[in-house]
Amino acid sequence: MVVVVVVDLTAGAGVGFLPLMSLGPAFAGLVGGWRRTAWIGSLALALTVGLGVYDDLLAHRRGITALVSVAGVTVAGLVAAVMRQQREEELASVRSIAEVAQRVLLRPVPLAAGSLRVAVSYTSAVADARIGGDLYEVVATPYGVRTIVGDVQGKGLEAVETAAVVLGAFREAAYDEPTLTAVGERLEHALERHLTAEKFVTAVLAESGTGPEPDPGCGSEPSMTLLNYGHPAPLVVRRDGTAAFLAPPERALPLGLALHGVKGPHPHTVDFAAGDQMLFYTDGVSEARDPEDRFYPLEQRAALLRDRDPEAAVEALRQDLVAHTQGPPHDDAAMLLVRYRSDEPCPPPAPDAVR
Repeated sequence: MVVVVVVDLTAGAGVGFLPLMSLGPAFAGLVGGWRRTAWIGSLALALTVGLGVYDDLLAHRRGITALVSVAGVTVAGLVAAVMRQQREEELASVRSIAEVAQRVLLRPVPLAAGSLRVAVSYTSAVADARIGGDLYEVVATPYGVRTIVGDVQGKGLEAVETAAVVLGAFREAAYDEPTLTAVGERLEHALERHLTAEKFVTAVLAESGTGPEPDPGCGSEPSMTLLNYGHPAPLVVRRDGTAAFLAPPERALPLGLALHGVKGPHPHTVDFAAGDQMLFYTDGVSEARDPEDRFYPLEQRAALLRDRDPEAAVEALRQDLVAHTQGPPHDDAAMLLVRYRSDEPCPPPAPDAVR
C-alpha cells in the first residue's frame, strides 16, 4: 500500500497502480484476524479515496473501478479471516480432545515400578496427532511388575479403538491372573470379541520381580520373563555394554490370529540384574528407513542408552531415529526402556542372621 501511494504521487495517475491497493486487505485476510483485516481494508479505502481525489479519478471509470476493487477484496478478506479463525478453533478443540484421549489411553508410565526404572517415548505417524496404534503400559502387581508393548495393525481411529481394548484388558488381567500366560489368554479373549476379518495385534508381555516392592537383588538372581506374540524382540543392554535381541524360543502368532488347536507362545526367562536395561519398541523403530532405504541399526545404537537418566537416554535414541529417517516417521514409533535399579545399597543383615 505504501509503494502504491509513493508511485502514484511521484509517477502520476497514468501509471495505473491504484487498483493494487487491494493487495493490503487481501494479504491481511490470509495471515491476520478479521479485526486486522477490517482495519487495513478501511485504511486502503481511505487511501484510495484520497489518491482518487488527488488524481481527479473519482469521476472516471478508473477511479470507480479501483474503489470497488478495494472494497470487494476487503469484504472477501473479512469472510476468509472469519472462516480461517473458525477452522483454527475447531482444530484446537480436536487437539485438546486428542490430548485427553492420550491421557486416558496411554497414561504416563511410573518413573519407578518395583525394582525397575522406566522411561517411554511415543511418536505418532499421523501429522499433528498425539496417539495412534502403538500401545504400552507398566503396572506393579502382587505377582511382579508387568509390562506390555504392542502394535495394532493399521492406523487411524480404528487402531486407537483396538489399542484401547488391549490396554483395558491388560490393566485388569495383570492384577487378577497369577501367570503371564493367563494374562495373554485374557487379551486373546478380549480381542476375539472386538476384532474382525484378519486384524491382529503384535505384543510382548514382560514380568519382573515377585511383587510391587523394590528388590535390589541382594543374594538373589533377578530375571525377566517374556511372552512374545509376534512382536519385535526386545533389546537387552547388559551392564558391561553388550547388547543382544531376546528372540523367543519359538515364533508365535500375534494376538487376534489364534486358531482352534493352535497353542500360544511359551514364556521364556532371561537374566536381568542390577545395571541391565531392556528396550521394548515397535516396528516403527526397527523398520525406520533412511533416504537410501536402509533400516535403523538399533543394536548398533545401544550406546546411546548409557545416560544415567532413563528419560534422557530414550530421548537421545529418539533424536537419533529422527536424524536417521531425515523426516517425519512413516509409522508410529514407541519405545519403552526399563532398567534394573542399581542405586539402592544392599541392606545389612538382621542381627539374628549373624552367626
